[in-house]
Amino acid sequence: MNRQYVCALALALALASCGGRAQDTARPEGDSVAVGAETAQSGAVQEFPYPAIPDVLRKPEERKDYLLRHFWDNFDFSDSTLVDNRDVTEQGFVNQIALLVDDTTPDELRQASIDNLCNGMERQAHARSKFLTLMEDYLYSPNSPLYNEALYALCLRRMAGSTYLDEARRSTLRFRLKLVERNMPGRVAEDFDYYRPDGGRGSLHSTPVAGDRLLLLFYDPECSNCHETLLRMASDKALAKAVRGGRLTVLAVYTEGNEQAFRQSLPDLPEGWIVATDREEVKAQALYDLKAMPSLYLLDGNKTVVLKDATYDRIASELGL
Repeated sequence: MNRQYVCALALALALASCGGRAQDTARPEGDSVAVGAETAQSGAVQEFPYPAIPDVLRKPEERKDYLLRHFWDNFDFSDSTLVDNRDVTEQGFVNQIALLVDDTTPDELRQASIDNLCNGMERQAHARSKFLTLMEDYLYSPNSPLYNEALYALCLRRMAGSTYLDEARRSTLRFRLKLVERNMPGRVAEDFDYYRPDGGRGSLHSTPVAGDRLLLLFYDPECSNCHETLLRMASDKALAKAVRGGRLTVLAVYTEGNEQAFRQSLPDLPEGWIVATDREEVKAQALYDLKAMPSLYLLDGNKTVVLKDATYDRIASELGL
């Protein structure tokens, strides 16, 4: 767990019973504002209203449990001015999520804490819109320091069943949930067909895997991020050695349907990789969540997902490159 989040936990547990201020944690766009700043509207100092933890709860895990189950009990979701106050509302949300992404937090407690938030915000249209956006920005955006699809799935599942949302909105959340839950680590990756430049056809599940590891790369050469990542991978001698030595299979799949762009990209990709196009099957059937490109997955020989939508640095570390 990141050190600043450990600080947030320690301070939150210590101060929740005495009205103190919680540690500020990073926002996705990189700015940070201390909780307790003066509001422009009133000039009054506002702080996140943490619940008072009973004195009889002495153990850190007991205090954390109580705090997370009652995190939003004292928050007025009907106050639109408060809801829009980033220094209080957004920072409170960030501090809660920082505790929930801690690996020591049980799944049941994560769900209970998410329920505590949703039970309050779902009843107020403005708060509901605000917090659904916060959940997406912090838990679903790859650029967020708190990116966590498993936790986002808990939020989606809870709100997709909310009677305070209309059917159209619930349907959108159910579709997003289905997409997020696909290809989670530990699950078999979704199969799809691909077509090699020589006209040969294959599928993910039928692809032979060297060394019990397959690096699956979805790419678009016309995307600047893809181009940079492809250049880095193509010049990585350790990666090339792993492929040549039979420790790893690389499958690079073009997903955008422009045959000319696909053909033009071929000289830039290393020998030894399997390079192919899916003829837009992955996108058309929403088999993988390609919200950012390139999208990299590490699979084992049974096509079970080891790492989902990971950075190349993370995958290289896992492979010992």
